[in-house]
Amino acid sequence: MKKLLVPVDFSEQSINAFRFALDVAAKCSGSVLLLHVIALPVLHDSVIVPIEGLRQPLIDELKEVVRQRFSRIIEMYNSHQVGVSTEVVVSNRIHDTIIDQVEKEKADLVVMGTKRASGIWGWMVGSNTENIVRTAPVPVLAIKQYVPGKRIRNIIFPNALDLKNQEELVIKVKALQDLFNARLHIIWVNTPALYQPDSDIRRQLAAFAEKFMLKDFTINVFNYNNEEAGILEFTRQINGDLIAMGTHGLTGFAHLFCGSIAENVATHVDWPVWTYHPKPEISVTSEQ
Repeated sequence: MKKLLVPVDFSEQSINAFRFALDVAAKCSGSVLLLHVIALPVLHDSVIVPIEGLRQPLIDELKEVVRQRFSRIIEMYNSHQVGVSTEVVVSNRIHDTIIDQVEKEKADLVVMGTKRASGIWGWMVGSNTENIVRTAPVPVLAIKQYVPGKRIRNIIFPNALDLKNQEELVIKVKALQDLFNARLHIIWVNTPALYQPDSDIRRQLAAFAEKFMLKDFTINVFNYNNEEAGILEFTRQINGDLIAMGTHGLTGFAHLFCGSIAENVATHVDWPVWTYHPKPEISVTSEQ
């Protein structure tokens, strides 16, 4: 995890994401790339100017304002002396621009804020975070709050035993666990609608842990009314610090994470939420 990309719209939540990214980068001897997208109609001299109507001097002026704001937050928060670079892009395609930068810069992790904001500087959090969670080719860490000096000691790993490509996901979760030197809590939320005997689930989870040679972990079957609320309640009860989840990207979550659970967990909780969707398997056929 050598390069962390942090989209910043200068909201409180995106600044929190930057501060968290600095802590992570310091742990793994990595660097941080701050990205701001100048998007949507821009207010200039009390006139709304469409992005496509901006002239180069105004674009240069807006970029300079962003660079100055970047300099201030870097000076204010980079006590670790982490390497920080910046990028300012003019585009109305915010989501596509972030994904393009991930690929261009070969980022290993995207760290984003999660609470909705408004105004010229408020494009990043909210629906854009949800879209990035679904489509990013690398893991995404969604951050709402930042507590200076807080350690990640307990990682909650909700399990979907039918999620394909588990190996790729587990390798990344194990790397996350190693980075924070944390304990991994594997949880299956047993709901009335999809109830299975606890003993059966525990056997499956134990086989899962053995197959992937997990260390320093617990196995938990948590009975609750629905999956999302069960994950959050379990996290509260054991004082969890971070939730790590595997997804199917655009097609939604497997079993545990259907419908809107991805967005609700990743963008509406106080804990950091790490998500990743394994790359789809490629079927190879040979001609006879």
